[in-house]
Amino acid sequence: MKSKFQPDENGYFGQYGGAFIPELLYPNVKELADNYVQIIESDEFQKEYKSLLKEYVGRPTPLYLAKRLSEKYGAHIYLKREDLCHTGAHKVNNTVGQILIAQKLGKTKIIAETGAGQHGVATATVCALMGLECTIFMGEKDIVRQAPNVARMKMLGAKVVPATSGSKTLKDATNEAIRYWIQHPETFYLIGSVVGPAPHPDMVARLQAIISEEMKWQLKEKTGKENPDTIIACVGGGSNAAGAFYHYLDDEDVELIAVEAAGLGVHSGESAATSQLGQVGIIHGSKTILMQDEYGQIKEPYSISAGLDYPGVGPLHAFLYETKRAKFMSATDDEALEAAFELTKIEGIIPALETAHALAVLSKIKFRKDQVVVVNLSGRGDKDLEIYIKHLKE
Repeated sequence: MKSKFQPDENGYFGQYGGAFIPELLYPNVKELADNYVQIIESDEFQKEYKSLLKEYVGRPTPLYLAKRLSEKYGAHIYLKREDLCHTGAHKVNNTVGQILIAQKLGKTKIIAETGAGQHGVATATVCALMGLECTIFMGEKDIVRQAPNVARMKMLGAKVVPATSGSKTLKDATNEAIRYWIQHPETFYLIGSVVGPAPHPDMVARLQAIISEEMKWQLKEKTGKENPDTIIACVGGGSNAAGAFYHYLDDEDVELIAVEAAGLGVHSGESAATSQLGQVGIIHGSKTILMQDEYGQIKEPYSISAGLDYPGVGPLHAFLYETKRAKFMSATDDEALEAAFELTKIEGIIPALETAHALAVLSKIKFRKDQVVVVNLSGRGDKDLEIYIKHLKE
């Protein structure tokens, strides 16, 4: 039976999704829509994909019982260690899958957008692996604050193009990528999150679903049952959350918690808490919830975390919010920093700033002693060390 959380034939999750694109892009998007499910579900693709995930990415990633964190918060807290993937984040699950799809569609030139740089690195990595030309669009502001990832992309042979308009962050990098795609429709746009015109949100969610697929059998091994009580993941566009939630969407007894970036405070004017501040609108080819002013113009988001600095949310997450299937919470910059330093000191794991937002809500929830909680540890903190150093206390 088809899940109500899968898109319909036009790429809509409820009222959210669709493909609002210039006519020039229609052939590209239709080619992908007509072929992606058949490709992903083919035995040939699955064999190649699973082999690369195992031999190249390093999957399965561990499901680690964080004993000291569990003691502090009074629950059984497991960390799904996506930070241990090759390139340092969950993003590579998607890029490995999409590069195989691109090859099967005969594409040789790849473009992508990136915020924190992890998707840019993951895209440049698979392009190097497959010998394909790679161009990455990145906000000028993010290029400065995520310099180590920019260096990695260049080492991997990618061309990094700065987005110099607007807030010079992820939104603007995506604008530039789409503009380039319109001018060069022969390229394959390897979108990094569950955003953009259909079928991209569903395709990325399917490729990230490996996270919850592994969680099921890992939990069974460790606890005797496949279902946790609660899953917590950070949400910008929302690909790591989509992957962590995917195989549990129809299990109403599993609580899903999506954590957005509140920046300096939800109502401070410097925030990226889309679900609380947004309204229905269209961004980057998709109908979803996004932050906008009284004239419908996109409001500039803000977060200390480059990967959560996005004014919208993927259409699947907009639907999860509207139907109340997922609970949306938020964490400020300071709360995320505090959570990052806490995990580092009591578990010896330095998380990405994005992930730290998910960890920050542990202190806001009253858990039962027998509660099984999985936090999706979406990325590692190497890329954020410069920011951590600025806030390090003796």
